[in-house]
Amino acid sequence: MNKDEQLAWLRRAADESAILRKSVVEGIGPQILDMAAVISGVIGSGGKLLIAGNGGSAADASHFAAELVVRLTADRNRQSLPAISLCTDTSVMTAAANDFGFENVFARQVEGLGTKGDMLFVISTSGNSANVVKATQTARERGLLTAGLLGCQGGRVGELVERSLIVPHTSTQRIQEEHTFIIHALVELVEGGLFG
Repeated sequence: MNKDEQLAWLRRAADESAILRKSVVEGIGPQILDMAAVISGVIGSGGKLLIAGNGGSAADASHFAAELVVRLTADRNRQSLPAISLCTDTSVMTAAANDFGFENVFARQVEGLGTKGDMLFVISTSGNSANVVKATQTARERGLLTAGLLGCQGGRVGELVERSLIVPHTSTQRIQEEHTFIIHALVELVEGGLFG
């Protein structure tokens, strides 16, 4: 592609993102508000969020946890909120993968860290990752609330979680862009719900 073709491609990608953003807000806006209220309720009742995902969704899980533990912006300097990314401890993840198989890297952590009143919040563009499915099953068995930030049609995880936010698209990068937007919206709404 020459420079003009690259610019045309960039404009098309931006237009596609803008159309999807509007579709997400119109289509699942009320569900985003409801999810934020449920998360606020979990935290307000003394529970915590356990957050998991693979690849780019692992980065999103860590990003979400960081925004909750630290803060979203300097405009609201509030107390830390209880959230743990299950994607960040390489010793735990590699030991669990080695001893129990990669499909159990999150489930094993849910067993050790999750208690009734907590929420497992999984992030997946496909909703079909075996380790995310297994973690969700384990969380349900242990009495945790379950929620998913998903893409495509929601996949297996969409059938297992109690609540889901599904970005209705098949492009991984477009889904991930919307997941970042939704994560920021959730944190801002949770902060507003808990701290005014």
